[in-house]
Amino acid sequence: MDNVKELLKIMKTLRDPQDGCAWDVEQTFNTLAPHTIEEAYEVAEAIEQGDMVSLKDELGDLLFQVIFHSQLAEEAGHFNFSDVVDANSEKMRRRHPHVFADENFRSSDEQVTAWEKQKETERKAKNQNGILDGITKGLPALTRAIKIQKRAARVGFDWPKTSQVIDKLNEEMLELSEELVKNIADQTKIKEEFGDMMFVYANLARHLKIDPEEALRAANNKFINRFNKIEEIIDNKEKKISSYSLDELEKLWNEVKKEERS
Repeated sequence: MDNVKELLKIMKTLRDPQDGCAWDVEQTFNTLAPHTIEEAYEVAEAIEQGDMVSLKDELGDLLFQVIFHSQLAEEAGHFNFSDVVDANSEKMRRRHPHVFADENFRSSDEQVTAWEKQKETERKAKNQNGILDGITKGLPALTRAIKIQKRAARVGFDWPKTSQVIDKLNEEMLELSEELVKNIADQTKIKEEFGDMMFVYANLARHLKIDPEEALRAANNKFINRFNKIEEIIDNKEKKISSYSLDELEKLWNEVKKEERS
């Protein structure tokens, strides 16, 4: 596609040591990685908001990140953008034998099982033989916890009932409370217990078929919206939020909640 070729050309120009952009020339895989993650989140945000204009823009930014990393790899003699496209095309054909080959599945569950077996074969080819090998460490912690738990569940290491997960969550919360009482200064131990509790929270979300990242993003947005309304109420009274006591702010918070439900 000519427009992709144009984008590749722009990338090469930006990376030119003499005539390019100083910032782009300075970038490495490591310095660029946080920007790649940020662009992926901006894509997700546009999707959540149903904003197709922003989605088109953000997908373009994410595509440019792929092109940027491919350019860095090409300069280092590893691979280029065309290699990335070819490798992904081959992978998609390999993982969809029911579409591109003669294999047939009787249900979507069979298809998912075959998909996972194919991914397992690919992991073994990379010497990732353990059940939990190959789970990306750079994932958000809650997302990674879900993937770890799904892998463990495939071999039967899982609670069969959601109520058992809730029991475990209550147990972890109690352990954290006990640690706070006896070791208030031991942040290492407290952090460990808090991490255990969060891991079980993620497991509960998995059992409830809820994406914990999505649920927390929604809770964040709800808090922001309510807080903004409180600020608006206070601004209309020509006062400062810092002059309000916690009890007064709690009262306003409850009023905003009540208004939402009415």
